[in-house]
Amino acid sequence: MTDTIMKESTFPDLNLVKRGKVRDIYEVDDHLLIVASDRISAFDVVMDDPIPDKGKILTQISLFWFRQLEHIVENHLITTDPAQYPGSCRKYMEALEGRSMLVKRADPLPVECIVRGYLSGSGWNEYRSQGKICGIPLPQGLKESDPLPEPLFTPSTKAEDGMHDLNISFDEAVELIGQETAEAVRDISLRIYSFGRSLAARKGIIIADTKFEFGFVGDRLLLIDEVMTPDSSRFWPMDLYAPGGPQQSFDKQFLRDYLLSLQWPKKPPPPKLPPEIIRKTREKYREALERLTTSGDESKR
Repeated sequence: MTDTIMKESTFPDLNLVKRGKVRDIYEVDDHLLIVASDRISAFDVVMDDPIPDKGKILTQISLFWFRQLEHIVENHLITTDPAQYPGSCRKYMEALEGRSMLVKRADPLPVECIVRGYLSGSGWNEYRSQGKICGIPLPQGLKESDPLPEPLFTPSTKAEDGMHDLNISFDEAVELIGQETAEAVRDISLRIYSFGRSLAARKGIIIADTKFEFGFVGDRLLLIDEVMTPDSSRFWPMDLYAPGGPQQSFDKQFLRDYLLSLQWPKKPPPPKLPPEIIRKTREKYREALERLTTSGDESKR
């Protein structure tokens, strides 16, 4: 993987539908083209400094998981080969290589499907103040980063850019998407997490929690967006795991920890990232990819 940077895609002949924190989404014929840039966000603020090759790493991790999870749920992926994209994309093949996916156009659900296997992040904050997460009571005496008695499905709202997602109860998710769909995404999310957590453990990675997105194509429920990447999950090195506090990680928690050491109010403009922080963040993302995709027992059954 060559060391390249794409802070923002520019494809004048394609119809840009949305520019998110990381991904740029284009409408191509009846499909969508998702382009993963090298932007990185923290505390809902996009940094001015990109992380070289981050978009390629995220795309390769999602592709790995899409293939591994086909026996559990259908996904929106059509191809990641620019040579197979519609003709309007051909002049941009070099820029698209390795960091893009042509996908089915789904109607996304208005909830984030979060599964937590360990007590961390906003879940830890909720537990400390209320003794529960998203209305689900937990045993007393748990420490930060402890494994939960069983994985929890804790949905959240899908906030607009620059806004914070809000944790909601399962009943509130039912109000948003209906009983049948809520039960379906809950059950699928828990199955995906259980499978992914087990596979990652064999590679020395703890997936502490993760976020999935789903959408409908007609009446078919599909897994969409990204899957169990360092942007959507907490990845902890198993050999350094020590409950009772924050963990070392392969994800952007490293960047968050650096930002928390500054007198920065967590709103734009973002601080400039030192070269060392950029380099180490890239190394952590790359190590997650290399660990996950090394040969080993990746049997789906």
